[in-house]
Amino acid sequence: MQRPRRLRRTRALRALTRETYLAPEHFILPLFVHEGQGDLPISTMPGVCRHDLPGLLARIQEAVDLGIGSVVLFGIPDHKDALGQESRSEEGVVQRAIRSVRARFPELTIIADTCLCEYTDHGHCGPLVPDSRGGWTVDNDAALPLLAATAVSQARAGADIVAPSAMMDGQVGAIRAALDQAGFGHIPIMAYAVKYASAFYGPFREAAGSAPSVGDRASYQMDPAGGYREAIREAQLDVDEGADFLMVKPALAYLDVLRVVRDTFDLPLVAYNVSGEYAMLKAAAQAGMLDERRSVLETLGSLRRAGADAIMTYHALDAARWLREDREATRPVRTTEVAER
Repeated sequence: MQRPRRLRRTRALRALTRETYLAPEHFILPLFVHEGQGDLPISTMPGVCRHDLPGLLARIQEAVDLGIGSVVLFGIPDHKDALGQESRSEEGVVQRAIRSVRARFPELTIIADTCLCEYTDHGHCGPLVPDSRGGWTVDNDAALPLLAATAVSQARAGADIVAPSAMMDGQVGAIRAALDQAGFGHIPIMAYAVKYASAFYGPFREAAGSAPSVGDRASYQMDPAGGYREAIREAQLDVDEGADFLMVKPALAYLDVLRVVRDTFDLPLVAYNVSGEYAMLKAAAQAGMLDERRSVLETLGSLRRAGADAIMTYHALDAARWLREDREATRPVRTTEVAER
């Protein structure tokens, strides 16, 4: 008679037989950089700040020391306008940050979020035009060259990967063509392929100042009630246009979608453990309702088990630290150490 509990008897046995492997190299740390001075705490995301350049470099040093090799940068400019021109300025906040980070950390993988919503004064991911109902809508086709120019400027600054998050139809193809034409055919595209119009983005929008001033993004982000066919269709379009990575966002409420995308496509798959998911666990832990360490590692492990190759998460620093402590706890004791004791 088999007794599976035999393999769970000790910490070392559990580590030996574990099917889902979680390590710091699986994490992508999201970071906000602003043009002011100092690190500004984000009230809805405890432990997360808007960084100035010195603070950004210090936080990345912390990540590198913990074994995290990838970051994604979100810019918060001083000036916003209807077309989000700062997103593609050679002296834009993200472009300057990329150059500084690249000089300090030459081996780090720098991912640039490629979108307009942080840079437009209306908070949408493309230019607005009047619609037939007396309101406003995003001009999808007019957004494409702006996103492409943004990606090229980020690549020129030294980004290793560009990550278009606007959910504009055709954005991956437009960016791929622009990168190739500008001599950046080696730069991969991490497509926000399956991105839902989710309630879990609230803290991010406070952090980036990107909440829409009119309407919402439901007309171009995916319906949370949509099914697997829509997810596969959206991902397939990005694959056909030249995406190198696929992403599912958010992560926890869409584990089933993550699994379907994993089983359908063979590209590297990223799960974005978004700001609201982070804030929920933080709030519950601070209220004494959950053990933060255990609940975070369990959550991140579920994303790996569902099929994620990498996880974009605000928990990255804490999780990497806890994983290091766990490795130390299971490290075999050398005979010389026994003698010394």
